[in-house]
Amino acid sequence: MIKVRFAPSPTGFLHIGGARTAIFNWLYAKKHGGKFFLRIEDTDFKRSGEEMTVAIIDSLRWLGLDWDGELVRQSERIEIYRQHAQRLLESGRAYRSFVPEEELETARAQAKLEKRDFRYREIFIRPSVEEEQELLASNKPFALRLEVPPGKTSFDDLVHGDVTFDNAVVDDFVILRSEGLPTYHLAVVVDDHEMGITHVLRGDDHISNTPKQMKLYEAFDWRPPQFAHVPLILGPDKTRLSKRHGATAVGEYEKKGFLPEALFNYLALLGWSPGGDREILPREELLALFDTHGISKSNAVFDEKKLEWMNGQYLSSLPVATYENRIAEALIAAGVISRTELRHDYLRAVIALLKTRLKTIQEFVTYGAYFFRDPENYEEAARTKHWKDPQVRVWLAQFADELEKNTAFSPAETESCLRTLAEKLGVAAAKLIHATRLAVTGFGVSPSLFATMAVLGKEIVVHRLRQAISQIPELNAAQ
Repeated sequence: MIKVRFAPSPTGFLHIGGARTAIFNWLYAKKHGGKFFLRIEDTDFKRSGEEMTVAIIDSLRWLGLDWDGELVRQSERIEIYRQHAQRLLESGRAYRSFVPEEELETARAQAKLEKRDFRYREIFIRPSVEEEQELLASNKPFALRLEVPPGKTSFDDLVHGDVTFDNAVVDDFVILRSEGLPTYHLAVVVDDHEMGITHVLRGDDHISNTPKQMKLYEAFDWRPPQFAHVPLILGPDKTRLSKRHGATAVGEYEKKGFLPEALFNYLALLGWSPGGDREILPREELLALFDTHGISKSNAVFDEKKLEWMNGQYLSSLPVATYENRIAEALIAAGVISRTELRHDYLRAVIALLKTRLKTIQEFVTYGAYFFRDPENYEEAARTKHWKDPQVRVWLAQFADELEKNTAFSPAETESCLRTLAEKLGVAAAKLIHATRLAVTGFGVSPSLFATMAVLGKEIVVHRLRQAISQIPELNAAQ
């Protein structure tokens, strides 16, 4: 059975790149009827925090990712790592390094100054048995290093094919620090082995870690998993995605009003292609199509505009019930309405009008607030264009009077009323439509004016028309 894992470090929120890795692993496991595990790599006690662990878990759940079995925490397995490190020491595959960290740092700095790679085994001589016993007797601190013999280390990567490293560039590396804490390499290998991980899908930035981990598998006489190193995610400028490119954490996109279905779809296609030119792929189709053969060797570029477009497609196509509550909560959080003022039948009517025009839930708050409260401001460019004629005051006043007479307030009735008045006034209907839209919504662009008016209702529309008149230059002043 295929077993994969996602193993974030809780030193920050769930990054877009990490979320994409989790999605790839989840899809691969589900596609093949396997298991997907979640492991928190929290052995960096200074930088790790429970708050970040909770945030990562919340983001994964928001994306709709579930995992098998209990959550694994490396911080609860420290003694297990120590025991395995001791095993390597006793077998002669690892050895004690008594070199103080300050001396190591000096040697690294010197190598950098001389523009050469730092190699521990080329600089420091291992103590003799007698010297080692003396150092132990004096309680000299030591780390454990794995001895890397000469030769080459190769592995078959599901994305890159055969990958080979010369062991000369690997160096003897620390597996257990002097304070008794495991390094990343030891903890990962021990955990992957004990969890029965068969495939490791992770970012390309880990490919240089793989030869060290392969040496650990060899030292333990364990069978390594199959590796697949997936392309990194870059910003539009082709540099690694970071804060300077904008939002990079999944939680930020949730707050900005993106749907989890859209973000899942978009991230699944970053660095992987199912073939063809379709881009909107529901989760069920992604599951059926996902395969490591479609993973690219080239880095992927994160384009937030493309994500916005995809989110808009999902808002247009998904049933309103899927995200109605999220829009309601966003409106309440923004102070547009109170919880007691919320009417779901009215909200659904508003969503039906707006959902094909907006790209995020947050835009419902920005561009849909006029459905719940009078406009506080009028868009300046539209105001200059559509209210520059002082006669607009007369037109809007007469239109308000005509609407008050109408008992019906359907889109067809209000449109007929406006066009009849425009003809009577000798003005193009479009001029009256634009002036009215600005008065009613505060914007120069909106969904169908007459459908919008029908949802708002006669009382509110008439009130806003009369309210807008005071904002338009008076006829005498203009003359």
